[in-house]
Amino acid sequence: MEYKQVIIIRKDLAMGSGKIAAQASHASLEAYEKALKKDPRAVEQWKMQGQAKVVLKVNSKEELLEWFEKLKKMFPTSLIKDAGRTQIAAGEPTAVAVGPAAENEIDKFTKELKLL
Repeated sequence: MEYKQVIIIRKDLAMGSGKIAAQASHASLEAYEKALKKDPRAVEQWKMQGQAKVVLKVNSKEELLEWFEKLKKMFPTSLIKDAGRTQIAAGEPTAVAVGPAAENEIDKFTKELKLL
């Protein structure tokens, strides 16, 4: 079985590439920590397989929050809210990460989203 992590980024915020990378990193690490507690075997498999990550996009805060609510019921999921030190207002949701979890399971839910 293949494992991966999915990271979803808001495009409406017009974040710079460095900001996107930082928000994606925050989301990835937080979801990883949750997955490590919930399913350490899946995390180990994911690490042995090269830690696959896919970065997808949504167009609004509402979409991001909808995806978070849907996915958190099934997978280790993180919602990142900005600290407000640079480009984005404090508390503004910027990214969601899911997993690592079984690729075929995550894909059932996220296949309609486009790559960033």
